[in-house]
Amino acid sequence: MVLNSIYRMVFKSLLFITMTVISFDLLAQARNPEKKIIRSDFQKYFDECHVKGAVALYDNNKRAWILSDTSDTQVATLPASTFKIINMLIALETKTIKDENSIVPWPGSTDTLKYGYRPDIYKNISVKEAFAVSAGWAFIELAKKIDRSVYQKYLKACNYGNVDLSESGPDFWNFGPMGISPINQVEFLKKLYDGDLPFSKRNMDIVKGVMISEQNADYTVRSKTGWTMANQINTGWWIGYVEQKENVYFFATRLIQDRKFNSPDFSSCRKAITRKIFRDLKILP
Repeated sequence: MVLNSIYRMVFKSLLFITMTVISFDLLAQARNPEKKIIRSDFQKYFDECHVKGAVALYDNNKRAWILSDTSDTQVATLPASTFKIINMLIALETKTIKDENSIVPWPGSTDTLKYGYRPDIYKNISVKEAFAVSAGWAFIELAKKIDRSVYQKYLKACNYGNVDLSESGPDFWNFGPMGISPINQVEFLKKLYDGDLPFSKRNMDIVKGVMISEQNADYTVRSKTGWTMANQINTGWWIGYVEQKENVYFFATRLIQDRKFNSPDFSSCRKAITRKIFRDLKILP
């Protein structure tokens, strides 16, 4: 009887402490809500490249959004090859691949009208290399082994895009109605950084490692580009995050261009525009 009373007292004390900590945390969040800074001046960089575009950034320390506008940053479009990030996570979690060094056998052919002629990637290739050189055929082969219901489950759990997988072809991230906005891309990247996704820590760490595109003593850039020409529209992306010693900046830059006005620098503009914005914000030199 005495023991039961003691247990009840301990339980009540622990419950009180837990609720107090949660209350203080919620109060702190309420006092420090996420800020939104609109930088319409960033549009000049898109104009210089003759594209329509939007960029969403998130300053982790300041809990601040930095947006090029309040509308386009919320519009969902095809994710193109940026989908390889979550695609790889799903392939790892479902054991479709063992790790980043798993080899995807070359199927013998690919649609060069859709994806261009790139003979240097027509070979058996590791998932890591396929990610780095954006060998779309390799991830299409992986997608053929994963049921759409599995994709739907993980996309919903990650709150990734509109989860519209009605495209009949296996390449639903480059063609069809699936879409994700720049803001949603950043939200997903932050969850990946925080380890707040429905995947094992091992698998998230593997993907984070594969995403490294630049690294030195001062910072690390983890990123992925994307480009689809569906519906005669160039949709280009560069997304990722910059890790500094004291802060992390998440970013998603998207370019849109009618292919009637196709420009040879469209591909390079994805990173060039973002780099100019980074310099303006003193994120990178």
